[in-house]
Amino acid sequence: MSCLPPLVEPAADLTTAEVQRYSRHLLIPEIGAIGQRRLKNARVLVVGAGGLGSPALLYLAAAGVGTIGIVDDDIVELSNLQRQVIHGVMDIGRSKLASAQDAVENLNPLVNVRLHDTRLDSHNALDLFADYDLILDGSDNFATRYLVNDAAAIMGKPSVWGSIYRFDGQVSVFWERHGPTYRDLYPEAPSTGSVSSCAEGGVFGMLCAAIGSVMVTEAVKLITGVGKPLLGRVLLFDALASTWREIKVSKDPTGKPITELADYQLFCRMIPERDPGVDKTVSVHQLSTMLADRSAGLCDFDLIDVREPREYEIVSIPGSWLIPQDRIFSGIALTELRQDRNIIVHCKSGIRSAAVLAELAAQGYTRVEYLQGGVLAWVNEMEPTKPVY
Repeated sequence: MSCLPPLVEPAADLTTAEVQRYSRHLLIPEIGAIGQRRLKNARVLVVGAGGLGSPALLYLAAAGVGTIGIVDDDIVELSNLQRQVIHGVMDIGRSKLASAQDAVENLNPLVNVRLHDTRLDSHNALDLFADYDLILDGSDNFATRYLVNDAAAIMGKPSVWGSIYRFDGQVSVFWERHGPTYRDLYPEAPSTGSVSSCAEGGVFGMLCAAIGSVMVTEAVKLITGVGKPLLGRVLLFDALASTWREIKVSKDPTGKPITELADYQLFCRMIPERDPGVDKTVSVHQLSTMLADRSAGLCDFDLIDVREPREYEIVSIPGSWLIPQDRIFSGIALTELRQDRNIIVHCKSGIRSAAVLAELAAQGYTRVEYLQGGVLAWVNEMEPTKPVY
């Protein structure tokens, strides 16, 4: 029995070609022709055409969802292909939107694909969500997840959420009108540096397919009104142990209704608080000159890499010293860093090192700067033959 009514009204009768294409659905009593007509009439917005978005987009298209929107502003890189199966070698350097559109239309030309070449934020989320029945959140950062949750709640729409990291995956359905939201699962954003992203800690490529397919399963169930959705439940998958388990999540009875969007970068502490009048960044060109001067004995400073050891093994800046950020946030490494020396910290892109700078400043360090753009900028500008990840 379904816990919720169908999300979408059925479209007109299916064509002969549609009957043939979706015949395996039509044979299932719970779906049948009316369920397939609901899918034909459905509009689903997928946030992100990456690891989770790739299988989700393909299965949404294969299932016959009539309108699929995609929000993304990234391009395809070689390191994406280990898990983002909607893209191929020939797509490297192309926008993920264009690549995903080609793959979806090649699989099912009956689908209407809408492209939103933008980064989802508080200024455009409500307008984008207004044109869709359901939101499928394949984002890879906490700020976007809170944004998707809040915008969907304000618009009164369900969102299907998935998350992956290394060998672990999570899936749930959030719908404020009928149950808990992402804020009931995670009332507070994790502290800076406490949780690594997939770009920092890695992800088991095949995990994306497992979680992405469950996300589409939930979307189809909501659209057609069949089965029991993952509302109030979080499904957890451990790929290493090949086990699934479930935890319950309830709506916070003291929680306030979500009525407006916020500054999610600030809420997730992705923007460290520091004096805006003081320039604490160093460019890669400045660092290159400083390293040369240090080698010549003209200056001295400590160049600290705050990434993880596995990242350091892939690529590093010559002359850097690895101290992972968790050792700094925990205070363990503070005895290794002298307050009377100039320090430059860096990470992959600059986000973690900016947070480390703020932490060191709070601990009384006044001679700390961080590398703008991190290792990615260094490789692109100074050592382009080195790998990026």
